[in-house]
Amino acid sequence: MALLSHFPEFAAQARQSLGRLPLVRFPLAKRSVGEDTPRETAPRPPSSRLHEQLVIPTANEPPEESCRERIQDRGQFLARQERWEELSRLIRSADNRKTATHCGMPHADLLSLGARTDVVLATEHAIADGLTPGLAGIEALEDVLFEFPEDYAIADIVAQTHMDIGWAWRGSNWSHEIPPRNLALFEAHFQRATDILDSFSRTALASPLLAAAQCGLVVAKPKPAMHIADAYERLIDLNPVNTAPMRSLGNFLLPRWFGSYEALELEARRTAARSHHIWGNGGYTWVFLDALRVDQGAARSLDVNFFLDGLRDILYLQPDQHIANLLAAYTGITMSPARTPVEAPDVVRKVRKNIHSMFDHILRENLHELHPLLWAEAELGPAPGTYLPPRSALLRKGRDTALNAIASHFKSDISSGKILEFGHGGLTLYPQG
Repeated sequence: MALLSHFPEFAAQARQSLGRLPLVRFPLAKRSVGEDTPRETAPRPPSSRLHEQLVIPTANEPPEESCRERIQDRGQFLARQERWEELSRLIRSADNRKTATHCGMPHADLLSLGARTDVVLATEHAIADGLTPGLAGIEALEDVLFEFPEDYAIADIVAQTHMDIGWAWRGSNWSHEIPPRNLALFEAHFQRATDILDSFSRTALASPLLAAAQCGLVVAKPKPAMHIADAYERLIDLNPVNTAPMRSLGNFLLPRWFGSYEALELEARRTAARSHHIWGNGGYTWVFLDALRVDQGAARSLDVNFFLDGLRDILYLQPDQHIANLLAAYTGITMSPARTPVEAPDVVRKVRKNIHSMFDHILRENLHELHPLLWAEAELGPAPGTYLPPRSALLRKGRDTALNAIASHFKSDISSGKILEFGHGGLTLYPQG
């Protein structure tokens, strides 16, 4: 979805709270009872033989993803029921207490996202289909704001809806590639969002929710490059556990947006220094994570040793399977040498190869279970489009992607007849049979 493409941490979706993890075993081939000699059968594909020797739990409903989905669904439900006062109390309470999921996604942001999802998705789908979206949804939200003019939680929902609709019209292309009408609508929606949030500028100094909204507004300022770093610095310092702003900062500091490779490297170092008590050197890594994914040129300014140190710090300081899967998919899929464009310069190839080398460490030391949606996201890439496959298809795709990548990485071990078993004690290899 276009809405989610600007917020990578919202991309992984789940439905229910996690039950007991199913252990997915790929049993070894057995001969039938009483069979003296093996039957002659067509040789199985190599991928099938490799997968049979992997033993790894698969969590289709991981706790982090389930928590995010549950809170977002709560915001959507309350908005549909027009229980705005209750929704506002929940958002303001979560914002004041900085309540977040285990991996740092603020509850207030998720509630706000859920509350505006219906309106935004209807607009995105209409634009994707070449239609002119109706205004009933955003006008209904404006009526709610008129009823609660002093409520900053309601103001955030309406302002963020305008920004999301503005992005739907603009897209992620370079400015000169956008039709004038689309660009005018983008600017109009962002101007309305600015007007709404201007009344709460003082509140934004202490509210991570409004600080995030202010970061969103920067992109429509006349000279956004003058404001982007300061706006994100304020937001990151208010809640350094939340990595989504760090990743967004890195993306918007690319030359295609409002920065330069030099500015990207500088702000990555500054972010690492300010968030060192939470992430060690990981702040540097979080800022570069998506920038490297969408722009080869970012590799030229990367201090690869600093980046790898940051990866190790993240995995050590946040030993969570959501993080382990996210970074395993990133190093194993996104940074795979096989995905490096043929025309990529040597410096880009070297950087990606070095980052990919961490895949082995994560598999052996950190990965205990599969979270398929994160692998599906890595496989789809940074621009999956408006219409995503059904969730069941994404789960299958993510699981297959993960198993293929792991089996390929350990191909020699599997070919020699070893069983690979992943668990809380790390990876164990033992002989077959």
